[in-house]
Order: sequence, then C-alpha cells, then structure tokens
Amino acid sequence: MKIVYNGEMDERLCKSVLGETIPAILESDPDTIYLDADLMSCIGTLKYAKAHPDRAIDCGIAEANMAGVAAGLAMAGFKPLIHSFGIFASRRIYDQIFLSGGYAKNDITVLGTDPGVTAALNGGTHMPFEDVALYRVLPGSTVLEPSDPTCLISLMKQCVNRPGVKYIRVGGKQLAKVYEDGAELPIGKAPVLREGTDAVIFAAGIMVHEAMQAALSLEMEGISVAVVDCYSIKPLDVETVAAYAKKTGAVVVAENANRHGGLYSAVLEVLDEQAPVPAANVSVEDEFGEVGSQSYLQKRFGLTAEHIEQQVKAVIARKKA
Repeated sequence: MKIVYNGEMDERLCKSVLGETIPAILESDPDTIYLDADLMSCIGTLKYAKAHPDRAIDCGIAEANMAGVAAGLAMAGFKPLIHSFGIFASRRIYDQIFLSGGYAKNDITVLGTDPGVTAALNGGTHMPFEDVALYRVLPGSTVLEPSDPTCLISLMKQCVNRPGVKYIRVGGKQLAKVYEDGAELPIGKAPVLREGTDAVIFAAGIMVHEAMQAALSLEMEGISVAVVDCYSIKPLDVETVAAYAKKTGAVVVAENANRHGGLYSAVLEVLDEQAPVPAANVSVEDEFGEVGSQSYLQKRFGLTAEHIEQQVKAVIARKKA
C-alpha cells in the first residue's frame, strides 16, 4: 500500500463512507444482511434500508435482541453485520455476542461507532473506553480500529467473510488521510508509516494522526521516532511490534481507549515475551467519560500529539538510564 499522509484530513466523513460501503457489501453478496439499532440515519444507510427492507433491518432500540437475531441469521447461513454506537455494540450486547456469537461459533461482524472520546457531546454514558478490552478477551475474536476511510473500507470488506466475531470501532467524523485510495490493509498487519531509531509509537484510530504529528515535531528536535499503525488490534502484528521495539529500544502506545486491556496491554504482552524494553502509554487512565467536544476531550484525557511527545522523551530517558 502507498502511504500519502501529509497531515490533512480526508475529505470523506467516516459515516458517509459507511453509508456507501455497507450497501455496496450487501449488493455484492446476497448472503450478507445488515441489522441496526435505530441508528441508520447516523451512518447514512436509511435510504438503502427503505428501498431494501429484506436486506437492511431496523431492530429498534433493542441491541441485545439485535445480537440474538444476528446469531440466528448466522446459524441459518447468512453473514450478519450489525451496528450501534460503540457503547451499545460492546457492553450492552456483550453476553449475547459472547455466548450466541463466539461460544456458538457464529460469524458476526459488529460495527461500533463513536468509540471513546469521539462520542463527544453524547457524554460519559455513551463513551466506551472499555470496548477494546471486552472484545479482545472473547476467544477467536477480531478487533479493528481503522486509521482512515480507506482503511475502514478495506477492513469492512474483509470482515464479511472472516470467521468468528469481528468488532470494528470507528468515529463518524473525519480522520486524517493516511493511505492512497483503494489500498488494501490486511487484517493482522501493522504498516510502518515512518521510520525512526530513537523510539517507536504504536497507534490506532484517531491517535495515528496525533502520533504522526508528534513524530514530525520531535524530528525538529533531533529525535527520530518510528510510527506504526496498529489498526489490527487483534490479531496484532506481533512480528512488527517486536521488531520495532528491539530496533528502537523504547515504546509508546497511543489509543483512544482505556489502557487496561486495550492496545497498550496487547503490545505489553509482546514486549514481555519477546522484547523487554521501556514502554509508556498515551491512553485513558482509570476514568469514565464526560461531555465535551472531541478536541476538548482529547486534551482532557491527554490524547494529543503534545502528550505523546512528552511520553516519548520520558521513555527515551528511561532507555538511557
């Protein structure tokens, strides 16, 4: 794939991308079926649903029931894709997805929108920081957080035919443009966005842009930092994570989620087993969410390029100590 990152936002809103990609998937595969929990208007699929009520079904504000319906459809040979806000697509339906999906070996794709601080003005009750941790511990699951719209399209298409429970978390607004249009981003890989020798930042989702900005700023101070896009949180690209941890000797993990059980924990597992080097996190600590704009919340929880820079310098100092 070709990396085209220049710091600018992609013109496409993620919700618009979903509004085009989901119908395209349904039209290309008659076995796919889409279920939503009264949020079709939020991701642009309502028009398609009205025209194709047999392929796109509104289950209403009954997320757990939606998950059960999806499991039944999967047992009947369909490939269900279900959507709700990340908080409901994780915590509220977890028992149904765990038992009727994972345990029963039914293949279900779960789309959770507005995760973490991207829930913004919906507030703390709608702000999942724990969704990554929940889905990571589900046996046989896949956990993904696309870094740009091109990545989102690629991952959505792959998930339809991938076995097991797949969880995709993504905000509805703009993401920085990272990859060339049409690029394929394989599940289980972690593309290196820039090389570096002093430290490496492993990032996912909205934090990829923050990581790249931090690396560019640090470069002006003579600090060389690699950035790796970990859009595939599970399965994690263990080989790349271990290689860059050993190469740089200092690791910072940046994620829009709670560090307990999230990408930071996934990376630490690799470091503990294969590359024991100093590591730090830029993620949400042991806190609940709150109401605010995304920009405010990123500063409130330290999910910024500036905080990443501080952590990179701190972990490099530990490496030299």
